[in-house]
Amino acid sequence: MRKKFLLIISIVVLFALPLSGCKQNKKQNVYQAVKTSKTINWGVKADTPLFGSINIKTGKLNGFEIDLANALTHEMLGKNAKANFITTTANTKIQLLKNTNVDAVIAAMTITPERKKQVEFSHPYFPAGQSIMVADSSAIKNAKNLNNKKVLVVKGTTAADAIHQVAPKAEILQFDDYGQAFAALKAGQGDAFVTDNGILAGILRDSSGYKLVGGTFTNQPYGIAVNKGQNDMLKHINTALAKLEKNGTYNHLVKKWFGNIPGMNIKELEKKYRVEGV
Repeated sequence: MRKKFLLIISIVVLFALPLSGCKQNKKQNVYQAVKTSKTINWGVKADTPLFGSINIKTGKLNGFEIDLANALTHEMLGKNAKANFITTTANTKIQLLKNTNVDAVIAAMTITPERKKQVEFSHPYFPAGQSIMVADSSAIKNAKNLNNKKVLVVKGTTAADAIHQVAPKAEILQFDDYGQAFAALKAGQGDAFVTDNGILAGILRDSSGYKLVGGTFTNQPYGIAVNKGQNDMLKHINTALAKLEKNGTYNHLVKKWFGNIPGMNIKELEKKYRVEGV
């Protein structure tokens, strides 16, 4: 009986040790860890053209956020440092941070009060917001012109609410995804397609006969997320962002990825954005 008891105690101790190690790992100073390893594990998108997507020819990730993550890594840790990319989705990016699978997330992540309860955000690095896509021949110039028009949106987004605030007489038609909504616009089922300006820019890059109008009529900037308590990492990310803006790297990347997109306001994108309380 005593031998069985000792065996059970031994098993409990063996399982407890790894769990204890995981807790310590989650509490470690992430910046000190990446400084030692010379590697930052970034959570990024792989399905969002212009921001982060797979290049069909090379099979590699590319996009504005991929380039920005590389630049931030080198600015923070030196030219020989490595940016390691781990793909994420809207449903997994916070969990990846919580599980310490990534050191930071740069994945078209809107800064919201709810998310700020779970993670810490850097200063904004992209002035995202709702924008409008129309056919080249359309007379629609801004959000107020959407009154008495059929407007296409995607279910589960904030687009419908945003439209109702500026154009309460607009007729909203909802679709399951961006591809369906854009297909409906091409088929003449609606007068305009409204969603995040960056997503529309990605669609527009591969499509002719359409344009973005009216700039952004909501303010929903993107920020880089780190785990709660990782203030050291956050401070160095913000410092690196400021340096990249000052030395022209940020503006160069903006022009590279968004400079040829009709309707994208490059001067607006190049401004230095800050959100109070971030």
